[in-house]
Amino acid sequence: MIVWSSVEDNPSRAGGTMARKKGIKRTCVVVVMSLAVLFLLGVFVGWLIRPSDHLQKVTLKVRDIRKEIISEMKAENIRTFLRDFTKIPHLSGTEQNLLLATRIQTQWKDFGLDKVELVHYDVLLSYPNETSPNYISIIDEDGTEIFNTSLSEPPPEGYENFTDIVPPYNAFSAKGEPEGDVVYVNYARTEDFFFLERNMSINCTGRIVIARYGKIFRGNKVKNAIKAGAKGIILYSDPADYCAPGVKPYPDGWNLPGGGVQRGNVLNLNGAGDPLTPGYPAKEFMYRYKADEGVGLPSIPVHPIGYHDAEEILRLIAGPASPASWKGNLNVSYNIGPGFLGNFSNRQVRMHVYSNNEVTRIYDVIGTIRGAIEPDRYIILGGHRDSWVFGGIDPTTGAAVLQEVARSFGVQLKQGWRPRRTVIFASWDAEEFGLLGSTEWAEENAKILQERGVAYINSDSSIEGNYTLRVDCTPLLYKLVYNVTKDITSPDEGFEGKSLYESWLQKDPSAQKQDLPRINKLGSGSDFEAYFQRLGLASGRARYTKNQKTDKYSNYPVYHTVYETFELVENFYDPSFKKQLSVAQVRGSLVYELADAAIIPFNVLDYGDELKNYADSISNLAEKHPEQMETYDVTFVHLYSAIENFTKSAVGLDQRINNVDLENPLAVRILNDQLMFAERAFTDPLGLPGRPFYRHIIFAPSSHNKYAGESFPGIYDALFDIENKEDQRAAWDDVKRQIAIAAFTVQAAAETLQEV
Repeated sequence: MIVWSSVEDNPSRAGGTMARKKGIKRTCVVVVMSLAVLFLLGVFVGWLIRPSDHLQKVTLKVRDIRKEIISEMKAENIRTFLRDFTKIPHLSGTEQNLLLATRIQTQWKDFGLDKVELVHYDVLLSYPNETSPNYISIIDEDGTEIFNTSLSEPPPEGYENFTDIVPPYNAFSAKGEPEGDVVYVNYARTEDFFFLERNMSINCTGRIVIARYGKIFRGNKVKNAIKAGAKGIILYSDPADYCAPGVKPYPDGWNLPGGGVQRGNVLNLNGAGDPLTPGYPAKEFMYRYKADEGVGLPSIPVHPIGYHDAEEILRLIAGPASPASWKGNLNVSYNIGPGFLGNFSNRQVRMHVYSNNEVTRIYDVIGTIRGAIEPDRYIILGGHRDSWVFGGIDPTTGAAVLQEVARSFGVQLKQGWRPRRTVIFASWDAEEFGLLGSTEWAEENAKILQERGVAYINSDSSIEGNYTLRVDCTPLLYKLVYNVTKDITSPDEGFEGKSLYESWLQKDPSAQKQDLPRINKLGSGSDFEAYFQRLGLASGRARYTKNQKTDKYSNYPVYHTVYETFELVENFYDPSFKKQLSVAQVRGSLVYELADAAIIPFNVLDYGDELKNYADSISNLAEKHPEQMETYDVTFVHLYSAIENFTKSAVGLDQRINNVDLENPLAVRILNDQLMFAERAFTDPLGLPGRPFYRHIIFAPSSHNKYAGESFPGIYDALFDIENKEDQRAAWDDVKRQIAIAAFTVQAAAETLQEV
């Protein structure tokens, strides 16, 4: 055992011990001071040799990163990507589309993204039968076919040797060979069938109907035909809707040739995703419905034809003449039917549809740039790459833009910059088959995205015309869109040296606010649907479009045909690729600002203003029935009160944003969370009536046209055609219920904006 003796036991030793202690203390002080000097010297040398994180931040603040990202983007790069991606057909589910996915994955890795992966799903797709082609025929009284529609489109020059061009068809059509009298139903809109039934007493039950493409989503046309009792529907593109005056057909111009046929799916999914796994990701472990039990599948055959073939059918139709507004530009009378004229009265139309639905593997490409400060906050830039054939405009002008944005962000990463928040780039698959790739990924990651998702920016086609910019987005993004377009040079002739904002404002001012450019409501028809309508992520899209006031043709004429080639874009739509460059700069700027701004650049004040406008619109619709509103005690008072409260809360939040201490991370985080969840606050987990996957109470695709957006959709649907509903009390009770849900939702959203 060791015994420690006390200094008191030996006074002589005590003096020596004290001296030694003082010496040790002096030595320790010298050592500590020396180490401190060495440490400070090392720090100083380190600052001189390699900038610290602080200096990097200071340096980056001096640099204008958004300007550098914009300047890095090149029109020639977009041209190269477009040329590369459109060399071969790349229909979803094919080997060619998988090869394109792996090429994009490789390029994103080369760009310097932190992580790039392929994510697969097994979804229901639809393809023509290779041995039994789809077509339409006219048969005589003996059942002999005396006319058949074309089985394929004449390929454009230079594309004759491709053997993997899918023939024109409507994906997910029911199989069958129905035959019977034919009825012309205009655009097959809800109001068109109402007109036939109520004004002309024409019944479509048991008949085949023929409708022209345009005005509404083709799936809504099929749904309306089924409700009207039709046993088949033929779709065609009328020159009135798909040919611009004075323009030659492709390849001499950009109009639709007579043999051109629009492909497209005819599902009515209402946001469900894969028809066999509605609401859940189509992974190996997931329960699947049987193929004939899938959600949104049509129960009747559907087939598209060109206008040359349609003319052969339409010219024979008997019956009364159609209204002037129903007449297209073919050399026919546009009689409604049913049946054929005089000597042809014994003839009928027969459909031959043999397409197969099959579970097929698809691949999304997901690339990530991890955020430096808030890595758990996500901004997504996503667009699809699958196309019906070459996809010259849809979607590849968008895929090429997405590629150039990703490349430009990668350049900044390699120079030491990293965004505050995480940026996710997504190349979606199977959009053309019902937004499947994007929806399945949203379903698989729903819990994470609900907690971490800030915004979704869409990167579908970057041009559908070459007149001016078009933006559809949530009101939260209005101010940001206006700001970034002021810093981008306009590519339009006559606006040299001016901003994109200036040319956009002059060409397409808002109807409500003439001093601002028009911004449209989001409907559906592209990959933002699941993120905005179901999950409640603030979303937006931007592209170049036609002159909406003068150009009355639908979309762009060769939409979804074999004639959507690289040459179409280069020769007619954007020879310099400057318009696509401008769209890339808009999309990239939005992503940058959302990812890097200290305070998320959402403007809640604009939302309050728009809610008031939407309420005025829907209340005016209801007030067309003043007696019923009084009888059934229908009022919008509570909705307006909730909107007023939201506006007050928005003003308060805006003031706190202006006064926040940006050096206080907790205060910044609180405000950002309130802003991030502002859009989410407008969603209802129960969804809209009959459409549970559309959960946004303020915005949804129209029940009568998936492409169009409606505000206060629950109220709108309850009011639609209300005067013709048998049980008026029940009908107006439904209106009252939807007003109450809207009022509650807006009030709840107002409370989320209040100070914590």
